[in-house]
Amino acid sequence: MSRICEITGKKTAVWNRRSHSMRSTKRKFRPNLFYKNIKDPESGLVYRIRVSAAWLRTLRKKGIIV
Repeated sequence: MSRICEITGKKTAVWNRRSHSMRSTKRKFRPNLFYKNIKDPESGLVYRIRVSAAWLRTLRKKGIIV
């Protein structure tokens, strides 16, 4: 499974690592992802989604996740 936030769409970014001599090699920046269970208030179904830590803060702020 790929490392993508299902809500924000954040995914792995590939940049260059630069040494002191300015030699470049590839490196990866991975998003901070968590699996969370969210209950739909209308239907009562529980969904398991993969969200980033930044969006998890937003969900807690809005009162969707306790």
